[in-house]
Amino acid sequence: MSKLEAPIKQTSSFFKEFKEFAARGNVIDLAVGVIIGAAFGKVVDAVVTNILMPPLGALSGGIDLSKRFITFSTTQYATIEEAKKANAPVITYGVFLDTLISFVLVAFAVFLMVRVINKLHPKPAEAPAKKDCPFCFSSIPIQATRCPNCTSQLEGVK
Repeated sequence: MSKLEAPIKQTSSFFKEFKEFAARGNVIDLAVGVIIGAAFGKVVDAVVTNILMPPLGALSGGIDLSKRFITFSTTQYATIEEAKKANAPVITYGVFLDTLISFVLVAFAVFLMVRVINKLHPKPAEAPAKKDCPFCFSSIPIQATRCPNCTSQLEGVK
């Protein structure tokens, strides 16, 4: 094999290995899941931003929590930016509350959407846990091979 043929063979082997990796079912499923997840995230964000937040903003009177803070400095600051610029120790509790409210709204929106999606899909029929004894007609566990009430043998009986 010449010096020129070796890199070409390695390159074709590399692409063959990549093709086998990319064509695996679980890689494709993962890619589809990520794409659907990203799209679902946009839908949830739209529900929160356009449906849930406006009424909440109206109820709160337009209060902007992200501007709320506590400083441990003896100097008082009008804004968070001023306090941070002066390197004052600051707890931005308003940002935390804003993030917490956003999380609750996103969780609520996901709950509502999953609930609607679950109602659209019929539930699979559950296997019965009990059966009736064909001799005494009492209800017995499905795995029973002998009736505990009349002691009849149930193997081969439907």
